Amino acid sequence: MKINYQLKLDEIVKNIENRGVRPRLLLQICCAPCGSYVLEYLTKYFDITLFYYNPNIYPKAEYDKRLGEIEKLLALAPFCRDVKLIAGEYDDAAWLEHIKGTEQEREGGGRCTLCFDKRLEETAALAKELGSDWFCTTLTISPHKNAPLINEIGENLGEKYGVPFLPSDFKKREGYKRSTELCEEYGIYRQNYCGCKFSIWFDENA
Repeated sequence: MKINYQLKLDEIVKNIENRGVRPRLLLQICCAPCGSYVLEYLTKYFDITLFYYNPNIYPKAEYDKRLGEIEKLLALAPFCRDVKLIAGEYDDAAWLEHIKGTEQEREGGGRCTLCFDKRLEETAALAKELGSDWFCTTLTISPHKNAPLINEIGENLGEKYGVPFLPSDFKKREGYKRSTELCEEYGIYRQNYCGCKFSIWFDENA
């Protein structure tokens, strides 16, 4: 049975509004473009701490540039006024070891699954450490990402660490389109590849 993750999120948000609370959400963010609309949406309901954990990004200069663009968004966008940011460790060697054997797979294959798993597990572990009420990721805003897979991984990790994963499919309701509008409004750099060195290779040889 196909699951509508946007409707699941709607139900959670409605319950939050009815209770009159603002839960603490740890949100894994891959880049400012993906985070822009997600933050505009979720800051209405949650107290958010961003976790920039992306050891997949290559090269390190690109990793630093994307982090800088997130800091720029937080400084410029009014809806980001109270958002906090944690930058995780950049350990490209550990990431390469984690995805070893999948280097030649196409985008969206086994390498991406392992990458989602690693980043979300670090997020879930930190959410437990911080005492967050929920954890989530901006990844589902991309039309190139497998939202059901990301939600399945997140839900399994939520059970493992005892912190619920916030279901999402942020590209719904023109979320991706809105992210492009926000990037233009705030002058945010939009990268032309997902992040890892293998996604660059496949883009160049498509």
